[in-house]
Amino acid sequence: MVDAARARKLADRIQQIVAEMLERRVKDPRLGFVTVTDTRITADLREATVFYTVFGSEAERADSAAALESAKGIIRSEVGRQTGVRFTPTLTFKHDPLPDSARQLDDLISAARARDAEVARQARSASYAGEADPYRKPEEGDDGGAAGRDDQA
Repeated sequence: MVDAARARKLADRIQQIVAEMLERRVKDPRLGFVTVTDTRITADLREATVFYTVFGSEAERADSAAALESAKGIIRSEVGRQTGVRFTPTLTFKHDPLPDSARQLDDLISAARARDAEVARQARSASYAGEADPYRKPEEGDDGGAAGRDDQA
């Protein structure tokens, strides 16, 4: 087991190297607009998982996944060369569903705001069903029932 800080630094470095490789050296036409979002590495530094997103349709996502899988060897050798670790971690590419979930949450929040605005608009023109002040108040000549208590004492 290694220090967690060292593992995090290595994961960050792997993320930078993979992003550079995808931008400059991997020339696969199937590779779409890919963004590397995160990299996680195991505690023994043997396996690294690279999370990515693809801007585009489901077909472009599948094509990009196939392109990443075929370029895995070149990327891994470059990671080993640039990091200088004794054992180059194996790379696994996984599609990151976080942006899709965030987009769905944004849509839900927008719909909730629209419903809140509609309720607020209806509340502005609403009036009370009964009196404006529903609490009982003593009448003008009433002393609160104190006279009735004197008789009982």
